Amino acid sequence: MSATEILARLVAFDTTSRNSNLPLIEWVEAYLDQFDVTYERVYDPTGTKACLWATIGPKDVAGYVLSGHTDVVPVDDQVWATDPFTLTEVGSRLYGRGTSDMKGFAAVCLSRLPAMVEKPLKQPIHLCLSHDEEVGCIGVRNALARIDELAPVTPLAAFVGEPTSMAVVVAHKAKWSYVVEVHGHACHSSLAPSGVNAIEAAAEVIAEIRAIGRDFEAVGPRDPLYDVPFSTSHVGTIRGGTALNIVPEHCTFEFEFRMLAGVDHQPFEDRLRAHVREKIEPWMKARHPETGIDIRLANGFPGFDTPPEADATVLAKRLAGRNDHTKVAYGTEAGLFVTMGRMPTVVVGPGSIGQAHIPDEFIEKSELEKCGRFVDRLIDHCRG
Repeated sequence: MSATEILARLVAFDTTSRNSNLPLIEWVEAYLDQFDVTYERVYDPTGTKACLWATIGPKDVAGYVLSGHTDVVPVDDQVWATDPFTLTEVGSRLYGRGTSDMKGFAAVCLSRLPAMVEKPLKQPIHLCLSHDEEVGCIGVRNALARIDELAPVTPLAAFVGEPTSMAVVVAHKAKWSYVVEVHGHACHSSLAPSGVNAIEAAAEVIAEIRAIGRDFEAVGPRDPLYDVPFSTSHVGTIRGGTALNIVPEHCTFEFEFRMLAGVDHQPFEDRLRAHVREKIEPWMKARHPETGIDIRLANGFPGFDTPPEADATVLAKRLAGRNDHTKVAYGTEAGLFVTMGRMPTVVVGPGSIGQAHIPDEFIEKSELEKCGRFVDRLIDHCRG
């Protein structure tokens, strides 16, 4: 099957992160069976989702990982010109949810299975298809926790096929997501000083988060290879209050730190907690002792920074036919392959990140062709 034919099959599965990805995994397994490829499912704790790990070639030799996630973001409230779960070809473009992010990469890799098994590989190629990347890089952790079983000899490199237009990405930022719950004391708004306004307290916390972000920009470390060359803070959602004439008792908001690779988020989390403990909670508790502020780390994934001179980077450039490299602000599973999988990692894949998550997502057919040449060269490399 061609990459386009396989992509059509993959797009047809609605693997929005809230859904099971098992029907897609079952289809891929049936395809792998045609080539006698060994594989293993790694289920999540619910048993409703799974990563798939397949190995082509010898298991007792160090090889390479080609990795991509199977889940996609929702199409809810988006207006599409085509059915998002039917691959639609218009000119040089293939439209459908996940075409760029990132079923296109998986389709190319699977389309090269006949070439992978045609002649013996001296070094193995591992395929890793994960789940729940879009909601915090969750699923791949289950597979990487078993990396010593799945790949008894640590791979020489992993190539994560997020949409980079086949540019070689050697680093991205870490992301740490938090939920803040503010517990105030309600009263009639005409008696506002006798209550504790949860929204106003939240605003003071948010002001400190913004101050941390300003410090990141003004005096923090910088790396000119990133599109945003410094760490950032961001408040994304806020909910609180019931009516204008009631001092709000509760307020909840979410914020994140996106840290340059190698910059520890913990000192800034500690700074925020200290500010809350020393500057905000005292006046709240002086009025009503039961009030307070809870800050919870909801999720996080590490950044990564592979040296330009590393063997993985040099090989990725040769396979991609490029001499340049770059760094990006958005996150991927790459940092987990480094920290949990203990392998050098590069992000390189077909399609544009500008197409990710938007209505009428598409991938240029030429991108699939460029990715195909990348995988073809990897196969040749693994044959020696």
